[in-house]
Amino acid sequence: MCTRLTFMAVTCDHHGLFLYQKQYIADIIDRADMTNCISCPTPIDTKPKLNASPGTPFENPTQYRNLVGALQYITFTRLDISYAVQQVCLHMHDPHTEHMSDLKRIIRYLQGTMSHGLFFNKSSVDKLISYTDADWEAVQILEGPLQGIVSFLGTI
Repeated sequence: MCTRLTFMAVTCDHHGLFLYQKQYIADIIDRADMTNCISCPTPIDTKPKLNASPGTPFENPTQYRNLVGALQYITFTRLDISYAVQQVCLHMHDPHTEHMSDLKRIIRYLQGTMSHGLFFNKSSVDKLISYTDADWEAVQILEGPLQGIVSFLGTI
């Protein structure tokens, strides 16, 4: 029985299947030199500060890109960080210090939620249900709508 995929752990019982990436998250925290960081309750600042100035370029853009790529892989089992990771991806071409601060906030959030993951309930029902939502008021702030989709296969 498979208990670990590439950087992904798998636990199976009579209730279903649980996928998580605790060890890979620990590796990312170590690579970012944030082993002793204090966790934060959300992956993104809920009260963003609007700043018209471009800011200071981050001194190591390769490190920024490597960490963002690693976080993209984490989103396979951690949908709660998908939006935050998408936001830091927007600045991979020219990261600034404030973008690195945003990236570090995601890592601090992961520090406190390392054991979270995806759970798939055992189900004999073959039913696909999808829900979508869009926030068109966010167009002015985000320069585009905030959209989401979630799909369930089996029972809810």
